[in-house]
Amino acid sequence: MKTEQRRLSTAEERRETVLRTAIGAFAARGYFGTTTTEVAKAAGISQAYVYRLFPNKEALFTAVVEQCFVQVRAAFERGAAEAKGSTPEAVLESMGDAYARLISDNDLLLVQLHAQAAAISEPAVRDAVRAGYARTVEYVRGASGGGAEQIQQFFATGMLCHLIVSIDATAVDAPWTRTLAAGIAHY
Repeated sequence: MKTEQRRLSTAEERRETVLRTAIGAFAARGYFGTTTTEVAKAAGISQAYVYRLFPNKEALFTAVVEQCFVQVRAAFERGAAEAKGSTPEAVLESMGDAYARLISDNDLLLVQLHAQAAAISEPAVRDAVRAGYARTVEYVRGASGGGAEQIQQFFATGMLCHLIVSIDATAVDAPWTRTLAAGIAHY
């Protein structure tokens, strides 16, 4: 009879599990409304173990924010690789489409919105959001070859996508929603 050995998760594997779980928890209730107890319960571990992995809720949330920026970067990389041309316009359009697909995952979108809201009053969150945007803007600039105005427009359109998706603007057939959503892909 073959004896199977139980393989224990490494701290890094548990950390990744906690981050995946925490994205959903923070998406549902935001930074201020989510407790580490809720994250621990959802991850199937003790709150004490969460604190072994992350010294406090702030560190956990900033790690979640960073994880979201990693996902955004990966989407932009896919978009750049799938572009139907090498002009800045073609690359930015493809990256924008990849991002629109990504934020159809409401958890990621909600964490981004909660992070932006928490950044107003929480310096560590503000620093994490700033650092994430700094890396992301520079990646988009380098990958697309776009100028400052094109990059600004790209990110402005991304923020407008957040609004359109978060208020489900396309469900309302009105002049103001058609104006906001004109030419913007959403899934």
